[in-house]
Amino acid sequence: MFSLEIDTDPDERDLLIAELWEQGSAGIVELDDRRVRAFFEDTADRDALLALYPGATSRIEEQRDWVQSARDLLQPMTVGARFFLVPEWRDDPTPPGRFRITVNPGMAFGTGVHETTQLCLEALEDFLRPGMTVLDVGAGSGILGRAARLLGAGRVYSCDIDPVAVEVSGEGFVGSVDAVRSGTADVTVANISPEAIIQLTPDLIRTLRPGGILLASGFESHEVPAVQAALPTAREVRGKGSWALLVTGPA
Repeated sequence: MFSLEIDTDPDERDLLIAELWEQGSAGIVELDDRRVRAFFEDTADRDALLALYPGATSRIEEQRDWVQSARDLLQPMTVGARFFLVPEWRDDPTPPGRFRITVNPGMAFGTGVHETTQLCLEALEDFLRPGMTVLDVGAGSGILGRAARLLGAGRVYSCDIDPVAVEVSGEGFVGSVDAVRSGTADVTVANISPEAIIQLTPDLIRTLRPGGILLASGFESHEVPAVQAALPTAREVRGKGSWALLVTGPA
């Protein structure tokens, strides 16, 4: 077995991880915000992988169960006041009063480990009321849509431009928010890149019903001013680690 250590921009880390799974990685470790190590069986084409990821460094690994080692890094976790996220291979009991969400760190973003996903889950707890309609833009694994249903959403619509993400989540449509009818959602959540949020702002706002709430995340704290410039009605900034979420809508 060998591994590749790959440098990546924090905004692109989750896409890189999804791509590495598609390339047949046997396990992935996030060393920090800017480095990941992906493990491959000896049968993988190391030269082709190095060509695909210029600048990556490789090393021969000792023989051990790297799949299990990678799995061990993803532990059950509580998020916010209501959620309990559990890897699909764990059978830990759900704490009283929490909703259980089973996660699979496969080919789409959204296991709940990332701070932006946690920010969105916590914000949904605060702003979603039973019967509301929720739109999840850039749905990834579909974790936010599942959370919205558990919180009592009447309807949940989701979209993602990545066909793999739609296949993994098993719901929604391949496309973006521009295909969504105006005035559809009481709450629209977009956990995507800051560039995408800025570009899609008119449509994100358009999808909201009067008095609706937009929850925008996927960017770091230093990127907040640029996103706020596109969302001048943002009334609240939330943070977790180096990541942020903006709340747009009536107080």
